[in-house]
Amino acid sequence: MSKNEETKASKGSAGGLEGIVAAETALSRVDGAAGRLIIAGRDLPDLAETLSFEGVTAALWSTAGTPCSAEDAREALGQARVEAFDLVPALLDAGKGLTITEALRVGLSLLPDTHTTDAPVRLVASMPVFVAALARAADGKGPVKPDAARPQAEDYLRMLHGKDPAPDAIDAMDKYLVTVSDHGMNASTFTARVVASTAAEQVSSVLAALCALKGPLHGGAPGPVLDMLDDIGGAQNIEPWLREAVMAGDRLMGFGHRIYRVRDPRADVLGAAIENLKGVEERTAFARQVEATAKAVLKELKPHRPLDTNVEFYTALLLEALAIPREAFTPTFAVGRVAGWTAHVMEQEATGRLIRPSARYVGKLPDDLEVA
Repeated sequence: MSKNEETKASKGSAGGLEGIVAAETALSRVDGAAGRLIIAGRDLPDLAETLSFEGVTAALWSTAGTPCSAEDAREALGQARVEAFDLVPALLDAGKGLTITEALRVGLSLLPDTHTTDAPVRLVASMPVFVAALARAADGKGPVKPDAARPQAEDYLRMLHGKDPAPDAIDAMDKYLVTVSDHGMNASTFTARVVASTAAEQVSSVLAALCALKGPLHGGAPGPVLDMLDDIGGAQNIEPWLREAVMAGDRLMGFGHRIYRVRDPRADVLGAAIENLKGVEERTAFARQVEATAKAVLKELKPHRPLDTNVEFYTALLLEALAIPREAFTPTFAVGRVAGWTAHVMEQEATGRLIRPSARYVGKLPDDLEVA
């Protein structure tokens, strides 16, 4: 490549590929300026109110070119959860000494890696079975067998806690899974598409996505939100604690987003879901006070940076209210996001083209090129 060609190739490059279009997708659109998220052609608030997790999974798969109804998805996922439970003994044995997220990678690797049409079903169904079993094992408890007749959100909570969940908890978990099901070309989804573009099998693509999610810059923020709330302690400490943190250059967890320049629309959906949960009213009221004060402090001390509430703030509160262990927060996110991962893999496979971006070389050149 000549120097002129290198110069042309480098134009438009950006750190982190920001602003670079890497694929065309019909699955979701993230409008950061307007604070709007569209999934499978529908606005998120409408989606969360009208579709179950099975419904949004079916919509994503159908949009990706594999027609499916919500009822078909529910039946297939229920049966696949039962089948996935057969792998739990091997998972628990291989996952000893690992974190839940690390052991979940082992669990996915136990699935047959094929290009068959039932691979997405196995992936989406196995995730809650594996996460629930691993979380219970971490607490010294045995796994709970899935119930194929139940919806995914309900069965996940039942397998996790060993008892029938309350209706408000089921609704909140279902809305959470719907809300996080897909979100444009985020790091883990892009990873899945890159692997899928090599014609690797679907389990390999989703496993790679999970590895990307494991990084704290992508999937690790909900836990620290609760750490922040715990550290603040009481209402009298909110403003001084927040001011000190911002002045020290610390990041306020649950605020700001790489894409959204206004409020994250997912925060509103999850915030509304929390309002319907019983027994967490005091914690929720305290968190809302922290949120309001944090936004005021950020606006005052960082007036040129758009830092509003993001999805992690209310994710932390919702998962805590549902008694999800903090070490299972990221894996629980994967229980929902795997619907989008599998759909993006389908969509990428349909293009049949290897993702091969260019890079701008900034290293030392041989003497003849330096002279030229």
